[in-house]
Amino acid sequence: MKDSVAEEHLYLAFSHQYRDSIFPLHTSISLFLLSYCDCKLFKVFLVPTGEDVGDQCVTKNLAGDLEVHLISRCQLPVVVQSCSLPAVVVKDDKFCRAGLSVVLRHIIQKTFEADPSKKDVLELLGFKKTCLKACAEVSQWTRLCEISIPLAVERFLTASPEHCQAIPPDILLLEKKLGEPVRVHNDDKIRRQKLQQQKAGAKAAVPVLGKEATEESTAGEVREHPPSSLELSVAFSKLLAQEAPDAINREAPHIRRTKSSDLPLLDHVFAEGLYFTVADLVLLPCIHQFLVSSKKQGKNLVNLPLISNWYRRVQEVPGVKKAAGKCNMELLQLPELMSAPEEQLQDSSSVPDELEEDNEDSHFIGGPRPTMTKLMENGIEAKFSPHPCPNWTLDWTSLPSAVSPGEGKMSRDRALRKQQQLNNLVAAVTKLAKPGDVIVDFCSGGGHVGIVLAYMMPSCQVVLIENKELSLIRAKDRSDELGLNNIWFIQANLDYFNGTFNIGVALHACGVATDMVIEHCLRARAAFVISPCCYGFIQNTVKFKYPRSHQFKEILSYKEHMILCRFADQTAVQLPPERRLIGKQCMGLVDLDRAWAAEKHKYSVQVISMEPESCSPKNNMFVGIPT
Repeated sequence: MKDSVAEEHLYLAFSHQYRDSIFPLHTSISLFLLSYCDCKLFKVFLVPTGEDVGDQCVTKNLAGDLEVHLISRCQLPVVVQSCSLPAVVVKDDKFCRAGLSVVLRHIIQKTFEADPSKKDVLELLGFKKTCLKACAEVSQWTRLCEISIPLAVERFLTASPEHCQAIPPDILLLEKKLGEPVRVHNDDKIRRQKLQQQKAGAKAAVPVLGKEATEESTAGEVREHPPSSLELSVAFSKLLAQEAPDAINREAPHIRRTKSSDLPLLDHVFAEGLYFTVADLVLLPCIHQFLVSSKKQGKNLVNLPLISNWYRRVQEVPGVKKAAGKCNMELLQLPELMSAPEEQLQDSSSVPDELEEDNEDSHFIGGPRPTMTKLMENGIEAKFSPHPCPNWTLDWTSLPSAVSPGEGKMSRDRALRKQQQLNNLVAAVTKLAKPGDVIVDFCSGGGHVGIVLAYMMPSCQVVLIENKELSLIRAKDRSDELGLNNIWFIQANLDYFNGTFNIGVALHACGVATDMVIEHCLRARAAFVISPCCYGFIQNTVKFKYPRSHQFKEILSYKEHMILCRFADQTAVQLPPERRLIGKQCMGLVDLDRAWAAEKHKYSVQVISMEPESCSPKNNMFVGIPT
């Protein structure tokens, strides 16, 4: 096992204990993962959300082998005070990781780094290590696991008896997702094996896992139910580090010749598909509490057969029962349920429209001219304000190399264009900022904007927020090289930042991220300087509906607005000039809609073209000031 480099502190919210779980559920989930990973690398602090709780009470409520400490909110490190919990920070450092998914992924990675023999722990991150990596703001699956299910269960547990009769819609949505076909990497081979089994008949339908599958595991757990399908065989073969038997690897010639489109689909074994991931560990404490409460209320679980069977199956995973025992979770032994008849499920399992993915025709056929003409007939055209300081530039040759974007290991031409983009944003921020201001660089990436601002404005505090860990680590390395002491780093989704600030900045915030940054700035009554990007990724989400402004909503449908967004991405230098011009006009219209929506909140907003326009195909820039 590797020696630990620096002590890391894990901060968890604590409101109360209910039955065998600590609330909020994000805390129970974090503690459950620590137990499953057998991870003792973090110094754990509980942060009471209400009145002070005695040490004895808290210690009694937690796992016996986990040492925890109480700390008040005001005692938290400054960088953590700006974040929603859970959060992790290296002791006496300015780098914070916040939000459930980010923290859980970090715990998994640190566990494996400390003990590389724990490959099963690293496998929790899934294929290409992407499980729950996508932001909850744009990924419906991450949002369901990280936010919706925990909140739904917490509300269910605290609701009065007359209000908790119905199954929460988010639980029904999970049931529906567990019934959807599974797509996994290289699934063609597994689907051919499934077809061969189906053709071979019921007797050959269940491959043998080997003696080890039915014997007691090293964790002291016995598989109570043998696999009942090829999917179960594949899933548990991986969990038990076994090779699939040769018998199911041989395919008959007619099976090999079958078209992929004619192969049978795969069924869920675990939450994300065939393989056990951190998503299962997130959902288990939540679903456990829901099932315990439902059982006490005498609810019939016939309408949740997939969740019930998933709950049983997760208990068979080596290490789960042991972790549950350490966390005082008394897992239920549920009977195996068959799916209810479809007509019986229709009424009880209807999921509200707002929880469904927005599948409104994603294929937008036709050009933007009819939509642009429609707006023009109503007096709406793209308009750009004059640049306030088109010739302003930093003296890049006099700055330390770590300040320059070239330090991010990009080509000379790209570094020059990045410098030109930074000239525009820094000029705008310089006109707005005053000593003592807090400036937040949203979607900071490698810190190109934030590091320049922190270096040029030592009297201001600069906070970099970025979801990608490696990008933010590169930014911190550059900051350390410069010796900056007015800069902070937060790896988190935007929704987990709740600090106060004076100016929000974002260079090329992708798609909906631009609207999220604007929303944060409006909420904080902060000025903003934002350059949008990736208009083609804009789409309706749980939080944002398009068009944004009432002026555009009165004229355009969602589909028409999406046509503008798709063509706003047609500005690449290799495209014909006429096409680029239309793309620029579409960019201007999409951003005019955003500007008008912000002005509704008593802001003055200008849409400006960066100078020179050749600095980027996405050269629009918002400057918004509270009035």
